[in-house]
Amino acid sequence: MSVHVHWLTKNRALAASGAFALYATALAIYSGGADQTWAVWAAVAYSVTTVLIWATRRTRIPLVVPLLVGAAGALAAPLLWLATRVSPTPEVQVIQRAASLLLHTGTPYLAPGQYDSFLSYNPYLPFMAIFGLPKAMGASGILGDPRIWMTLVSVALIALAFWLAAPHLSCRPCSRNVTLSTVFAASSPVIAFPLTVGITDPPVIALLLVTLALAARPGRRAMWAGFALGIASAMKSTAWPAIPIFTAMLATRDGIKAMWRFVGIVIILAAGLSVAMAPAALSDPAAFLQNTVLFPLGLTKYKTPAASPLPGHLLAMTGNAGHMAAVALLAAAGLGFAVSLIIKPPGDARSAAFRIALGLAVMFTLAPATRWGYFVYPIGLIGWVALTGRGSAETSAAGSGAAATGSLAIAVAGAGSVTGSAAGALPVAGAGWAAAGPAPELASAQTKK
Repeated sequence: MSVHVHWLTKNRALAASGAFALYATALAIYSGGADQTWAVWAAVAYSVTTVLIWATRRTRIPLVVPLLVGAAGALAAPLLWLATRVSPTPEVQVIQRAASLLLHTGTPYLAPGQYDSFLSYNPYLPFMAIFGLPKAMGASGILGDPRIWMTLVSVALIALAFWLAAPHLSCRPCSRNVTLSTVFAASSPVIAFPLTVGITDPPVIALLLVTLALAARPGRRAMWAGFALGIASAMKSTAWPAIPIFTAMLATRDGIKAMWRFVGIVIILAAGLSVAMAPAALSDPAAFLQNTVLFPLGLTKYKTPAASPLPGHLLAMTGNAGHMAAVALLAAAGLGFAVSLIIKPPGDARSAAFRIALGLAVMFTLAPATRWGYFVYPIGLIGWVALTGRGSAETSAAGSGAAATGSLAIAVAGAGSVTGSAAGALPVAGAGWAAAGPAPELASAQTKK
């Protein structure tokens, strides 16, 4: 009989938790504002979690117990603290204003003549405003903070993704593994940090994971993947590179008809949600273009503060010619990536995850306005591959499965470290999800004041 063993052993969890603690401690020292608040809470939580994992590593106490301590201290506690005791971060302010504008004007975007600072821009797609609707409709206190709703939705979607990816949906060991994966992912800096300070990436990452889980098996479930990706695509443009990758995968594995059904679902749902959430934007396309395209590319009067010293941004800083060159390089990279999908399309969901991670990493590296924190996308996708590895799920399988798992563990754990950003360093540690969270997207520098 197969015995299901999770990839995340106590030793791997111990190493990951230790890396989390080191990162949070460094961020607590070198950052300020909401970033520092999260880091102080998280440094203590991850340190306690590390000690608990070490103390219980030879006992029968489930690994999920110390990980729950980490989730409470690195996500729940700082989230409630910031939501009730500290002024909203710029990201939260933008989402709240977008929802209020939507209710009163039919669009979440200010008209071009109303911009007086970079905070006037809303770089998100229309459906992201849904997290600010409770506040706009009269909710107060914690229930009016978009971070609460982003956290609930993100964690629920992550749990759904791991449940859909489980080998046996009704298997008790698989259910325990789903819980373990969910708690570990939600408590990691990749998810906990951005949710706490109001960064909008976790819901999109979670929807990408649901898409991967649904697309992993051919048939009707793969078509449902189109709904998940369509919703993500209506929230943030960082989900768009996944569309051609899944399209190529389905065309290769399931055929042209299945591919067109998937593409149709994604486009119709993304466009439909966008129109429903911003009907008045149709009459003012200039505002939509200014907010969602020109501002993220750094082509507006007031510049985005996303300015980590990556190659695309360094090139853009040399002047107008350098900025145009960075945009051209980004477009050329996109074209080259499209050609690679034709020459060698991914054959399964795991290959698609790696291809999405690579594509996003290249895009973030070459973008003229960028930040280290965007790399939570490729890190999260690689972590997903590790945590859902089929070879590690069944120890009764042939030795090749165990060897593959070991190779994956070594590859993931061998990630180096990257430093820098306006809000602090972003070390990329091992164990897939062992990575620091992002610097705030709109005004990380402001939170230090």
